Amino acid sequence: MPKMKTNKAAAKRIKVSARGKLLAHKTGAGHLKSRKSPSQLRSYRKEHAISKCFAKQLRTMLGA
Repeated sequence: MPKMKTNKAAAKRIKVSARGKLLAHKTGAGHLKSRKSPSQLRSYRKEHAISKCFAKQLRTMLGA
């Protein structure tokens, strides 16, 4: 059976940390920023850990 191909769309958006957690940037920071508070905009800059239930699917997509 051949190897699974890496899903390149997911690979560009998701990073695997040193401990194996999947990290991604928060959504909603692309546009319509004038109505959002400064604290909300600051929180968009950080990466957040992806939940365990969804991380299992993403690991197969990433081949990690």
